[in-house]
Amino acid sequence: MPTEILMPALSPTMEEGTLAKWLVKEGDTVSSGDLLAEIETDKATMEFEAVDEGVIGKILIAEGSEGVKVNTAIAVLLEEGESADDISAAPAPVATLPAAVAETATQTVPATNAEASAAPVSRDGNRIFASPLARRIAAQKGLDLAQLQGSGPHGRIVKADVEGASATAPTPVVDAVQAVSTPAAASAAPTVSAGPSADVVARMYADREYEEISLNGMRKTIAARLTEAKQQVPHFYLRRDIQLDALLKFRGDLNAQLQGRGVKLSVNDFIIKACALALQSVPDANSVWAGDRVLKLKPSDVAVAVAIEGGLFTPVLKDADMKSLSALSAEMKDLAGRARDRKLAPHEYQGGSFAISNLGMFGIDNFDAVINPPHGAILAVGAGVKKPIVSKDGELAVATVMSVTLSVDHRVIDGALGAQLLQSIVENLENPMVMLA
Repeated sequence: MPTEILMPALSPTMEEGTLAKWLVKEGDTVSSGDLLAEIETDKATMEFEAVDEGVIGKILIAEGSEGVKVNTAIAVLLEEGESADDISAAPAPVATLPAAVAETATQTVPATNAEASAAPVSRDGNRIFASPLARRIAAQKGLDLAQLQGSGPHGRIVKADVEGASATAPTPVVDAVQAVSTPAAASAAPTVSAGPSADVVARMYADREYEEISLNGMRKTIAARLTEAKQQVPHFYLRRDIQLDALLKFRGDLNAQLQGRGVKLSVNDFIIKACALALQSVPDANSVWAGDRVLKLKPSDVAVAVAIEGGLFTPVLKDADMKSLSALSAEMKDLAGRARDRKLAPHEYQGGSFAISNLGMFGIDNFDAVINPPHGAILAVGAGVKKPIVSKDGELAVATVMSVTLSVDHRVIDGALGAQLLQSIVENLENPMVMLA
């Protein structure tokens, strides 16, 4: 029976996407793992792989189509011996699952089983829906298809389901909720309405010249998530000034020695390292809010805000406390470059317990950043500027001073704990050699 290929959910927040480009045409034969299409999400342009083998019988959604809902049929795959005349007999779509548990898809590597859908196996009488390839592999391994859980469209058993199964133990059923990587993924489509309606605002400016700019998926998501964060997360703010002269001198010396290796460390690299080490020094602050509990993390996974055209990404540097400054610098450059090209995979910008937003390069002295749930805190970093100070011996002097503000989720981190975390960050940056110990 023909199989519908459904619009996949390529990120936890994706509700719809743009089918940017078809990489196959009707009549093409495809195998599991072959690239089918390029899909634009609210975060990136990603490649979508086939999870089954067959022939592309019909393309239902033309390339360039915008606003295609997750789980919408975009093409029909024919099995061996089927023809386009059989397409009308394809099964009707099943109830839509949350976006993050839809059909498996990937950007540069195949998605994990946890990212695939876990709908119950579909049957027509005594027939179990399974691809020919899955049936052949099951026969070779001595597997009972009735004991397997299908992850393909409409619960169809595909190659990935039988490859990881054993003849003695059925594949466990994965609860749909377990496959949702963040709480936001299970929520309804993000809404961005706050304040007067669009019609009311338009009437207010009816006699003024303006250009109307429609919101893309990323802008809708940013508006919805940060409005929700500001309304629901009890923020409080801690501010400190950090003297950078020792760090700037240390950075200059290191860069001179690393020049032959083509490495050039930025102040931001030191800030990432300082925050990662501080989370280890104050482990109770290395925590996230999980709805009805707090999760205390062991590794220091630090997210860094990267501005792109029309929005921003927060790629995560995992185990940042364990990496050298040069390794952090190279990884950050790679993540930032791919973020600007919208080529990051979801696992590269999800997670972390702490974030950094640095607007110092734009000349901003100080600001307050909004926490990105479920993070426990975010550090807003301003520019380093020359300021008069009173030195330790009581003399008036000039120093390069950087103002930072730590926005803290009071549900996760109390005032004294937040102060300890910020103090540790300050000590690391004002004594940079300690970070190499």
